[in-house]
Amino acid sequence: MKKRVSLFLSLLAAFFLLPACSPTTPAQSITAESALPVSSDLKLYCFQAGKADAFLFWNESGAVLIDTGESGYGKTILQKLDELGIKRLDALILTHFDKDHVGGAKKLVTSLEIGTIYQSNYPKTGAEAYEKYAAALAETGHTAITLRERVTFRLGDAAFTVDPPAAERYSDSPSNNSSLIVEVLHGKNRMLFCGDAEDARLTEYLRGSASTFDLVKLPHHGLWQTSLRALLAQTKPSCAIVTSSDEEPEEEQTTALLEESGVTVLLTRLGAYTVTSDGDALQVVSE
Repeated sequence: MKKRVSLFLSLLAAFFLLPACSPTTPAQSITAESALPVSSDLKLYCFQAGKADAFLFWNESGAVLIDTGESGYGKTILQKLDELGIKRLDALILTHFDKDHVGGAKKLVTSLEIGTIYQSNYPKTGAEAYEKYAAALAETGHTAITLRERVTFRLGDAAFTVDPPAAERYSDSPSNNSSLIVEVLHGKNRMLFCGDAEDARLTEYLRGSASTFDLVKLPHHGLWQTSLRALLAQTKPSCAIVTSSDEEPEEEQTTALLEESGVTVLLTRLGAYTVTSDGDALQVVSE
């Protein structure tokens, strides 16, 4: 059953429940179905990085970053970490090596203590952003883990499962289709981050998963692909994040499908978002 989506607005110290939520409102609440006990909140910051991905999770136990935006964006991420008082990353997950996902990695690798780096199995040898990242690994002595099997790790009460591509190389869009897909579980809340997975990779992932998710980060910046119908039908999210920009917006066919499916859309081209999970519900605040 699709989880109920509600919007809470504060007015004269009272709260009013409305039947729907909009990404332009200051606060939203997504109510899930069943509870697992948790002792602290998990927060997610969705950076406004243009047509690029950067997502920061943190709680009392530490922090995890999924992707690093374009070249030069590492500085922006470091500023946010400093603002939050975060001195190290427990894990850095690089879904794949396109410049809009790995561009800021060099700055982070050379500036931060990082516990574990997980990366895709398809290197983009010769591409500038990838080569700078690889050089930073060599310079700092970091060893990245190239995933070929699913791995789960914990950040306090939160569990992160990283699903790797089944193939070493895909004939169509080999970099995008080599995206790592990340599942995040906190209490009864479930979130899914699809990198830039295209039809081959999404079909492969969905074939092995029967899970539903409260929030899904749509793949490939909202560009239309036929597998999106199966993704939404199977995962049944209440909310979807789309990373796009005014210059390169999401496609109308994608937004039409999201509206048809009753999914609330968070467009990072409109601003950054902070999502808070208390284990029972997700609350979204837009900047």
